Amino acid sequence: MKKRHRWILMLLALCSAALLTGSVAARRELAVEARVDALQEDLAGEVFRFHVIANSDSDQDQALKYQVRDRVIAYMRRSLGEKDVSLEETKAWAGEHLGEIEEVARKALKEAGSSDRVKARVARVYFPDKRYGEIWFPQGYYEALQIRLGKAGGQNWWCVLYPNLCFTGSVCGVVTEEGRQDLEEALTAEEYQMVTAASDFKIKTFFFGDLLGEVP
Repeated sequence: MKKRHRWILMLLALCSAALLTGSVAARRELAVEARVDALQEDLAGEVFRFHVIANSDSDQDQALKYQVRDRVIAYMRRSLGEKDVSLEETKAWAGEHLGEIEEVARKALKEAGSSDRVKARVARVYFPDKRYGEIWFPQGYYEALQIRLGKAGGQNWWCVLYPNLCFTGSVCGVVTEEGRQDLEEALTAEEYQMVTAASDFKIKTFFFGDLLGEVP
């Protein structure tokens, strides 16, 4: 009987330890999520994204999305590419040139035989977690220059218009060294560490390391 009691006590102790460990891990996970959310809000105030949404997921509509992207980026490059503009100036430029941007997009569609409508706007848009080559942008709301094609029911394409990653070879998802330097200059050290963590493991390791002494 005494032996049985000892086993019961040992099992209870093990269960308590497991529950305590699980509770600490859960609390640290929540702390990491809160930290990422807070940094995402700060990050959202430092970047301006460019977003093109296709009419549908058909091969034709997806091809049209990229044609519009290329034409609009070429137009923006001519207008902004040689200028050292700030975040606010970039946003202001986008808001002031929506009509021209729509016209460039319509012309690209027309030349491809499409009569889909085009709507350009500057808006606060929700984005899921996105990777930009080796750069990671956490989910959340960001301001963006958004172009909606037709019913805007297809997969989207995006880049970062400020800091200027759209014009630095990043269209295919490869961030150049110049682009990384621009990004590093625009963000705080902590924001830059977060977006360049490159993997979920590194992201959690980065935040867990900071939080080990904060969450009992």
